[in-house]
Amino acid sequence: MLKLGVNIDHVATLREARYRGLAKGEPDPIGAAILCEAAGCHGITAHLREDRRHMQDRDITKLREVVKTRLNLEMANSTEIVAFALKLKPDIVCIVPERRQEVTTEGGLDAAGNRAALTETTKKMKDAGIEVSLFIAPDSAQVEASAQIGAQFIELHTGSFAEHFDDSAARKHELDRLIAASNQAHRLGLKVNAGHGLNYKNTETLFAVPHLVELNIGHSIISRSVYVGLDRAVREMLGIMERSDYRDLFHGANF
Repeated sequence: MLKLGVNIDHVATLREARYRGLAKGEPDPIGAAILCEAAGCHGITAHLREDRRHMQDRDITKLREVVKTRLNLEMANSTEIVAFALKLKPDIVCIVPERRQEVTTEGGLDAAGNRAALTETTKKMKDAGIEVSLFIAPDSAQVEASAQIGAQFIELHTGSFAEHFDDSAARKHELDRLIAASNQAHRLGLKVNAGHGLNYKNTETLFAVPHLVELNIGHSIISRSVYVGLDRAVREMLGIMERSDYRDLFHGANF
């Protein structure tokens, strides 16, 4: 079955809207992670940004203590955050681009243009027993670079797919890009995750993409939880993802 990693960043976003700069506040992303795991998710994802706009150092440190599934730390390739990750030792890091002005991570990492720096960080992480994923656009040059850098995983950026989902022609084009990138990654020995903009409407269509290991989904699950609670929101997404067992039926379909 395709795995679900729940990104809990926006639980902290809501907390920081009222309690920024304080050592306490609600809602608590740690409690959210525990609820997500109890509901059956396969991992917890959290992004420690350089500007600490949502998750704080203490949150990530506590997550390392309580997460029983798999902790995926999203991070920029910066000296400070790399040092933090090496000390924390999450199960996996996902290196992402980071721009201060963006609301959330937009666009994929330029792995091809930053091979030397990413190779150095990847080696440090692997030497520490931490798996490495690179968050990239479904682009052949970026997939090739990711393999050369030595990452074990890539996470395909599905933002453009999500953005164009309601346009059938554009959706098919973006889906074809994702399929090609995933096939290329598989040939190169990379494992494939995906995420960004996935929700209860568009996720099932993504099952046409082969070789997927895990989807990282945050905003739509946290948004849904406002209406139905976090336990049900996670279980509903898992229910959709259970149908990925039949994804081979979708390969080659005309989306």
